[in-house]
Amino acid sequence: MREGIKEMETLAGIDYSPVTINRYKNVVKKLQLLIPSYYGKEDVTFHELTPEFIRAFDIYLKTEAGLCRNTIVRYMKCFKKFTNMALAKEWMRKNPFYGYKMEQDETDPVFLTYDELQTVMKKKFTIPRLELVRDVFVFACFTGLAFSDVASLNKENLVQDNLGDWWIRKGRVKLEHRRKASSISNIPLLPVPLAILEKYKEHPTCIKKGCCLPVMCNQKMNSYLKEIADFCGIKKNLTTHVARHTFGTTVTLANNVPLQDVSVMLGHASTRMTQHYARVMNSSLKEAMNNVKERLAQ
Repeated sequence: MREGIKEMETLAGIDYSPVTINRYKNVVKKLQLLIPSYYGKEDVTFHELTPEFIRAFDIYLKTEAGLCRNTIVRYMKCFKKFTNMALAKEWMRKNPFYGYKMEQDETDPVFLTYDELQTVMKKKFTIPRLELVRDVFVFACFTGLAFSDVASLNKENLVQDNLGDWWIRKGRVKLEHRRKASSISNIPLLPVPLAILEKYKEHPTCIKKGCCLPVMCNQKMNSYLKEIADFCGIKKNLTTHVARHTFGTTVTLANNVPLQDVSVMLGHASTRMTQHYARVMNSSLKEAMNNVKERLAQ
């Protein structure tokens, strides 16, 4: 498994992002904690891995590591890639994952309602870093770009059509690492994100790096977004990815943008990936109508 990690590190930035490599390293660390107690020795070869150990590792991640079901599935997918590599290199003959099912729990994405989004947009901040983070977050809310795509956005990604309207045309960063550049996001730039781009076009960081926005690291962004949520009285766990969810729900589907168009703008490979936003909107609508029923019954 260590050889697999080394191979991935040499391909960092080409086939694998640093985040992905760290995830694989975390899987190896967890395996190294379980192997001694399960096998009675510090290390094992790939051919010693069994379906029973796969199930034991699943249970270990749940009970000892305290991970939720969806995180466990992500760990197990990483582990399975190691065993697939070992099978391809004939380091093992039998697939230990045979019969093991990776079923994730269905979760609803966290997003801002229209009123919450307006509150964030209109809030006056005297602290420059919070104003900057708010602006980057709002930009993502109105474009649907993931954090890595906002951070890597440059002038070459901005295209003007023959009617004079501006668009973002960009391959998603995660997919580029996997050499799947065919998935391109095509996003019309609304007045709000256009104004944000104009606001920061002369920012020293943008001039120096050739980027469109002076984006901090994801960790700092999420930390400051928690402060922004407190200032705005929002109880939700505000993260950079909430912006993408907000675009997929409040900004688009709630305004009758067709699911197919939302899927294209988000750069999804199929509408199946976009369906969970529609499901959430239907759930929110049902809850709202139930509240109306209760009021009418009083």
